[in-house]
Amino acid sequence: MTRNMFMMVIFLLLTPVYPLPVAAAQTCNDLIIATAPADSFTVHKDGTVSDNRTGLMWMRCSLGQEWDGKTCRGKATVFPWADGLKVAADQQFAGYSDWRLPNKNELESIVEGRCVEPSINDKVFPGTPLAYFWSSTPYAGQFRGAWSVDFGYGTVNASVKGGKINIRLVRDVE
Repeated sequence: MTRNMFMMVIFLLLTPVYPLPVAAAQTCNDLIIATAPADSFTVHKDGTVSDNRTGLMWMRCSLGQEWDGKTCRGKATVFPWADGLKVAADQQFAGYSDWRLPNKNELESIVEGRCVEPSINDKVFPGTPLAYFWSSTPYAGQFRGAWSVDFGYGTVNASVKGGKINIRLVRDVE
């Protein structure tokens, strides 16, 4: 073995191996009762969905993604918390201009507790990033924090307001 080959083998042995991200299928435990079943929602053709349990209307896609009539395409845009609040207030979509960031409880209401990767009903909210999403609720324990929900695993956490996180908008139905 030449010195160059020897060095290459040493390099390969010492180089950490990182798995490449692969789009995996959602994993659900059918022994657990669904917390956000598809029949709890009314799906509209305009890229919105109404939650029949809460009376809220949601955008099916994360902000930055585009509804193509079947799924959400593109990459979701991430925002610091204050910018997310402003963008939500200025958003016009599907003929409505009263979109807003959901509060912590509203955002948590669409978590599908029996599924992971994503922990949201992927028939109702297709293409949801396995990532954190801002709520409008500040975290009382830290003035620099606000509540967020991780739709990879369904956890609810406090996040630093300056961090850039996804948003999904909601509106009250009259």
